Formats: sequence, C-alpha cells, structure tokens
Amino acid sequence: MRVTAVQLTDFRSYAQAQAELGPGVTTLIGRNGQGKTNLVEALRYLSTLSSHRVATDAPLIRAGQSSATVRARVEKAGRSLMLEVTINAGGVANQARIGSNAVRPRELLGILRTVIFAPEDLELVKGDPAARRRFLDELCVALQPALAGDLSDYDRVLRQRVSMLKTAKAARGDLTMLDIWDEKLAELGGRIVAARLRAIAALAPWVERAYADVAPGAATCAISYVSSFLLPEGSDAGDADAGAIGQAMLAALRDRRAQEIERGVTLGGPHRDDLAIMLGELPAKGYASHGESWSCALALRLGTYDLLTKGDDPMAADDGEPVLILDDVFAELDSSRRAALARRVGEASQVLITAAVAQDVPAELVGDVIYVTAGELSTEAPA
Repeated sequence: MRVTAVQLTDFRSYAQAQAELGPGVTTLIGRNGQGKTNLVEALRYLSTLSSHRVATDAPLIRAGQSSATVRARVEKAGRSLMLEVTINAGGVANQARIGSNAVRPRELLGILRTVIFAPEDLELVKGDPAARRRFLDELCVALQPALAGDLSDYDRVLRQRVSMLKTAKAARGDLTMLDIWDEKLAELGGRIVAARLRAIAALAPWVERAYADVAPGAATCAISYVSSFLLPEGSDAGDADAGAIGQAMLAALRDRRAQEIERGVTLGGPHRDDLAIMLGELPAKGYASHGESWSCALALRLGTYDLLTKGDDPMAADDGEPVLILDDVFAELDSSRRAALARRVGEASQVLITAAVAQDVPAELVGDVIYVTAGELSTEAPA
C-alpha cells in the first residue's frame, strides 16, 4: 500500500496544494509554521477521520472558509483508488467519496492505513487515560473498521444516559427508560472492550520486541488493560467474549445506579478504562525517565506498525503495509534512539518524514525531498 498523490483544498494553512509521492522515504523540510505537519495531518485524517493534533475538526478548515477537502490516490492490492473527504463547518455533516461514488465517511476507514509517530505521543505515556484510549480505539478500527460504528453509537448512547441520569435525579420518577439505555450501553461497551482486549493481546508481544530494539538491555515493556468494572475471568487472554463482558458491565451499571444518579455521570465503561504501560515492575507513568518515556511511546507505534504489517492475528487482514509517518520526531530523540528508529524505518515500503532542517534526519533516510514554505510545496530548495 502507498499514497501516490495528495491534494488539499482549504485545509489548515493551504488554500490549494498538491504533491506526488513515491515509494520509500519522502522528507518534508520546512521551518516551524510553514505547513509541513499539515500535509501529513491531512493524510492521517483521511486514514482515521481524526487529527493527531486537535480533538475537533474546526481548526482543520482554513480561516474564513466553510469546508476543507483532502484527496489522495492510493495504490492497494493492485488497484488505484481515489479517496476524498470534505470537512464541513457549522455542524454540517462531513462528506466522503471513493472514486466517483459518494459514501459515508466511516466507509473510508481501513482503506488507507497509517501509523504516525509525533511529539504528541509522549502523552501516551505521561498523559491522561483519554490519550491511551484513543490510541487503543484507533488500533481497533485499523484491525476491525466496523468497530467505528460501535464507538460512535457508544458515545451517543452515553450522552443520552447521562441526560437520563440527571433527569432521574431531578424527578425521582420512573427509571424504565434508564434500564433500556443501560442495556444498550452495556451491549456496545462489551463489544468495544472485547475488541480492545483482543487488540492488546495481539499488540503486546510486538511492543515488547520494539522496546527491546530501541532500548536494548533495559527493563521489559509490557501493556495490559485496566477496566473500570470487573471483567469475566479470562477476558484478557485474547479470546474475550463481548456478550459476557457486556453482561458484566450491565451488572456494574445497576450496582452503581444510585451513586451515578446522585453524581450525574456514568462511572464504568470503556470511556473510563485505561491502558497500563509497565517497565519491569513499575508503571511507566510517574516512574519512567524522559528518555524511557520516549522509548515506550516509540515502542507503542513501532509495535503497531509491526502488528499491522507482520501480525498473524485473525483480525489483521492482509491489507499491505501501512504508511509510516514520522512527524518532527528525530529532533526529539537522542542519538541511540534516532539510530534505532532509522534502522526500523529503513524496512518500510513508504515513509513520510517532517523536519525543520534536513540535518535533523539521519542521512540514510532523507530520500525524496519536498520543501514547504508558507504553504507552498516544491522539490527545489528555497533560495
């Protein structure tokens, strides 16, 4: 799999931009604020329908415009596909196309697979659980694109249930409707947690190997799931039963109902869960040094890439290698981690690297170069 061309309209700083991309490494060089990250962010959005930099779509639309469009031509399994997504402002639903056919945006998921490593990834280790949940859910959707519908439905039902909890506290009335919302939330939650558990079971050995590559001789890096409710025995073995997990979540919702009505929040479910990252016997968060935290973040991303590329997990269809994106990260790494990352990147079919100056990138990885200056793309170095 690779991207052969990308075109942007009113995306971030770009009024119009287009670039041809070859196999191997392409490096985008430009000073901070020139737009190099915007280009890889656009491809990441086309891949996941979300940005790795911001939580909402509004900042992706160029100032003063009502929409932004990202188009990319993708070669996959011997076919050439044109993918397009239009991001609309003002609450208007986003739109998408595959070739000439209009589709729902979520139908793009799973076609272009990307793995990105960016400075923001340090939050996977040091930040709040929300960053780690997002990481897990993006992996789950890469492995099982249909799960995107469950995630969207879960968020909608969760909002409805919270509204019902607040109504129940004020009225102290009939709770029949709350029972209905509980059942639906638990059903969706069971499927999401089961998918996360299966993904972690598949990912864990790859993360351990990747950490050993970037930090040889250091403690072992291990990952596991932290649930906000009691899971059925054996659920973390990689063969999680969504129905049984849903029933366990439903029981937890009923046990906590009085407390949840009083507080107006849902205290258990995938929206409250976490991914534990351990270095030896200690949690990475709070105990890992800055360098160890970078190694953990790098291991999570390289492990993901390896799983999607080489994994034999039944969820991982043979969709070809994902596009690997390294967004301004070499300047953040010390020499040993830069060398370890360079070794791994050299194995990938297509890599997009952004950097402020070419010297930030190991010489063997520079490849094709696109210079980015004030939202303009050129293969010629600026004067």
